[in-house]
Amino acid sequence: MEILLANPRGFCAGVDRAIEIVEKTIEKHGGPVYVRHEIVHNAHVVQDLREKGAVFVDEPDQAPSGAQLVYSAHGVSPAVRQSAAENGLRTLDATCPLVTKVHNEVLRRVDQGFVIVMVGHRGHVEVEGTMGHARGRAVLVESVADVEGLVIENPDRLACVTQTTLSVDDTREILDALRRRFPKIELPKRDDICYATQNRQDAVAKLAERAQLILVVGAPESSNSNRLVEVAQRRGVPSHLVQNAADVDPAWLEGVGCVGVTAGASTPEFLVQELIAHLGKLVGTAVTVNSLPEVDEGMTFKLPAELRG
Repeated sequence: MEILLANPRGFCAGVDRAIEIVEKTIEKHGGPVYVRHEIVHNAHVVQDLREKGAVFVDEPDQAPSGAQLVYSAHGVSPAVRQSAAENGLRTLDATCPLVTKVHNEVLRRVDQGFVIVMVGHRGHVEVEGTMGHARGRAVLVESVADVEGLVIENPDRLACVTQTTLSVDDTREILDALRRRFPKIELPKRDDICYATQNRQDAVAKLAERAQLILVVGAPESSNSNRLVEVAQRRGVPSHLVQNAADVDPAWLEGVGCVGVTAGASTPEFLVQELIAHLGKLVGTAVTVNSLPEVDEGMTFKLPAELRG
């Protein structure tokens, strides 16, 4: 059996930066360092940081006054920042710069008098943070059906932003529906869907050209990991999200000559390597491991000034 690895896969620059911010903050200030929500959606990453001295909380008021608080990579609303200030917390921002870019776009459009249509998943941390910047002038759509039910008072002053980790295909369908209903809507630039999401989806599409089964290593809460499964399934290839090697059902491998393997943007590489080893044990025959050509994403994000050097 052949195992074909996607490239790129796993950690993106925003995740690398967020994890490094927590680690360096612990090194600089000692534990505990409080983190608002999971820094990224991966239980292994979260547990490793817990062992180093991170404490994860849902809201700033759960951290003691004067403590150090780090905002997760998904971003936060102005209300959360205000709560942290009122609680006397020292803060560091690990929001992915690409999410911050969307926040800034929302602020700019609202100042110009626009209503914001956000395309995203209800309840997702990133969506809550982004909509919180709209000062009550935002509506959420999750599907084409939601677009059809929208009632907008002034459709001539309408702008759209998207959650960064959505499926490109799903976003295109919803944006087309918005354009049909509201011809004057100002749609987002393509790069609102982050480079890492796009690149990992492109890699899954290439896997689907050769693989009879695609396994995506990631957390159920990870939007970008779930979208990778959907990309494979849309191309007619059975695909499953697994948190680790133990989640693999041996029945999935029956009659499969090539298994494609990838990982969401918050998944550490050691989980991929453990999956490869486990697949070899399950099939009980020689396994060949190949990879798609390497992709240099050419993206790094600076740490906050107080942590540099």
